[in-house]
Amino acid sequence: MDLRLSGRTALVTGASRGIGAAIAEVLAEEQCDLHLAARGGPLLEETAARLRSAHHVKVTTSVVDLRDPGDLAGLAAKAADVDILVNNAGDVPGGTLDATTEESWRHGWELKVYGYVNLTRLLYAEMKRRGRGVVVNIIGNAGESVDSRYLAGSTGNAALMAFSRALGGTSLADGVRVVGVNPGPVATERMVQHLKNAARTALSDESRYAELTAHYPLGRPAEPREIADLVAFLASDRPSYTSGTVFTVDGGAASATSLY
Repeated sequence: MDLRLSGRTALVTGASRGIGAAIAEVLAEEQCDLHLAARGGPLLEETAARLRSAHHVKVTTSVVDLRDPGDLAGLAAKAADVDILVNNAGDVPGGTLDATTEESWRHGWELKVYGYVNLTRLLYAEMKRRGRGVVVNIIGNAGESVDSRYLAGSTGNAALMAFSRALGGTSLADGVRVVGVNPGPVATERMVQHLKNAARTALSDESRYAELTAHYPLGRPAEPREIADLVAFLASDRPSYTSGTVFTVDGGAASATSLY
């Protein structure tokens, strides 16, 4: 399907690896120009170079920490003309209430929760002025399948779900669509390493890490591409009547829970 993204420009945060890099790849395949942002410069430049070579699109980069107001404002100014904003950066800590300090909780939310809100605030104003644009927030299904062992993340994700729905509920009046995507477990480099560490502890063999996902839908986590394909579709004009909605991509796990 031609998503007709050629000639448009997207800003993707957290774009150096994982879901962000997969989103950038799919958008580049659709001939969308890119502005990629992340904290890790070398890996970000490597990703950008690969996409330029493979897809012959324009790719610019910004090495930023979206917790820093100056970095955030600078990125928004540099990418003011983007048609699509994909908020994806985040590293909210795990842990229960007593194991999560106020400092670590705030540090995580400054990037994922306030980073999403503040970057959207700046770029939404430009989209509204032009009368067109799309914001896609990559959130996470812990906001609906809440987990006391990931309390800061579940609470932050729930806030971003509400943010996406509330803003997207009226944004079409400004010509802007706002949607969210809630991935479940995704086989990113970070998750695979976490599974290997867990397998080393539980099974005394990190190579057996896939056994720890046998109870997942289809017996595996999602692939980053499975999230990225949905994001590209949502960023296109195909779902032009879609706004204020959060899409869950977890193989049905959030709908399968029951006390019986």
